[in-house]
Amino acid sequence: MNDDQRRARQHERVIELGGGTIRAISGQPDLYFRGLRLYRGRNPVDGFAAHLQPQHPIDDLAAFRGIADGLALRLTRSDASLHRQLQPETVLERLLFDLLEQYRAESLSPASMPGMRHNLRRRHEDWALAYHHEGHTDSARGLLLYAVTQICRARIFGEPVIEETEDMLEATRAALAPRLGHAFAQLRALRHDQAAFAAPAREVARAIADLLQEDDGAAPDGQDSDDIERRSVFSLITPMEAQAGEEQAAAHAGRSPILTADAGQYRVFTDAWDVELAAGSLARPAQLAELRERLDLQIRSRGINLARLARALQTLLADPVREGWDDAQEEGRIDGRRIANLIASPTERRLFRTERDDRLADCVLTMLIDCSGSMRRYAPAVAATVDVLARALEQAGVDSEILGFTTAAWNGGRAARDWRRAGQPPRPGRLNERCHLVFKAAQTSWRRARQPIAALLKDDLFREGLDGEAVDWACQRLLAQSRRRRILLVFSDGSPMDSATHQANDAHYLDHHLQDVVARHERDGRIEIAAVGVGLDLSAYYRRSHVLDFATLTGQGVLREILELLAGRHRR
Repeated sequence: MNDDQRRARQHERVIELGGGTIRAISGQPDLYFRGLRLYRGRNPVDGFAAHLQPQHPIDDLAAFRGIADGLALRLTRSDASLHRQLQPETVLERLLFDLLEQYRAESLSPASMPGMRHNLRRRHEDWALAYHHEGHTDSARGLLLYAVTQICRARIFGEPVIEETEDMLEATRAALAPRLGHAFAQLRALRHDQAAFAAPAREVARAIADLLQEDDGAAPDGQDSDDIERRSVFSLITPMEAQAGEEQAAAHAGRSPILTADAGQYRVFTDAWDVELAAGSLARPAQLAELRERLDLQIRSRGINLARLARALQTLLADPVREGWDDAQEEGRIDGRRIANLIASPTERRLFRTERDDRLADCVLTMLIDCSGSMRRYAPAVAATVDVLARALEQAGVDSEILGFTTAAWNGGRAARDWRRAGQPPRPGRLNERCHLVFKAAQTSWRRARQPIAALLKDDLFREGLDGEAVDWACQRLLAQSRRRRILLVFSDGSPMDSATHQANDAHYLDHHLQDVVARHERDGRIEIAAVGVGLDLSAYYRRSHVLDFATLTGQGVLREILELLAGRHRR
């Protein structure tokens, strides 16, 4: 096992153990981490205080235990509905109030579990000192926020503040004492009563928010550097989800009342017009040749080292196998057959044998591409990426498939026409002509598939998307492959979308189905599923996912991040 694989497995083990810790402490068996976010069943758990947001990469179990312990205590020691009723109205006050509620919940850790208290303090110190060492305490605004978090936690826990920064807090503590001394004292006294604790917590939050707003009012207007500094300062109390939301969009999956009422039974009004096509049949040979030339230009412009990529994929996906022994070596295992040589020639050194290993990739990887209309603008970048991956996988001895999914018509096509002719019965289920595309089959070499792959650049290919059915189809094709390891890599830029299906059912009918399909195959465990979100976070659907911005990353950068996703070092 190489270093990358070892780190990936360590990362996955830490995440799994953290999830197990939360389930054990909270007594809630449906809690788990998807990526680096906590989920209950299929729904994400609301983000808590900033110091409980895990960062990538995670390879330190003790550090992550502090996060897991904090989350478990918040779930068991804090009433979420009461917290929402008591929280202040302004955003900054709510963030401070939430942080104090988290400290209250953590302070109630059982006395019989001193290790938990140690984990919590270590996590708090790591988080706070990282903020300090990044220079955020150099400004008055940053020092005020830092000081109040340290003072409040120390009061609630009955512990000293962090020794390394204790001296720098004295002036701020002295300035706050006349205004908030009584509230600080009440925080620990009332920590066993959430409703009573809310009063001093709100008082502290309001006072600090007022001081920060006064500082904002004194600052010159229109200074970008001041805005950047303000955002970095607030990172001390702002959860990671809130900060990430400013930079990248996330898919918001809902649950369908119709599917729920039907016990999850997904309906298809008619499959009479469904097709599965070889992608190369969709264009004339001359047009495919022209598209292939365009694709080759795209690939050449990216400057990708194919041999290096193939070696990385082989290291990642292949397993070592014994290929025999090398005899007459000067080190290794003693070869009993050569002992007589030592007696005949005492200076003989070549008495050993070493095992010879090779790498064998007993693996198949399917790339499933969303060919809905919004993906059209990303088609050149995605086509170049999957083409290069297919070539490198072939060199690494890994079978690969390239599949696509779209619809054969807009707005339901002939399927919707048949539904209208039938009197528009309610709850018809999927209502469009499904179209599945095979750009490259698993047993087809890249050379034979290079022309069909170029059909990804054909503009009229892109219509609407039935993601759940496509994932299920790709998984069934993978299960038919006689390989030990099967991987599905999905490329998509959004939630499932088919206007006719949405209008005749409800807005989340296809979302709900995709969640169910992915969850079923993830539970089954025979297929590893990962998703590349093209400018969109797909973690609402896939446990393993990563957002890629094809507009800003180079070809090498895209492939490097895909390798990290396949290795399990996925980020949200």
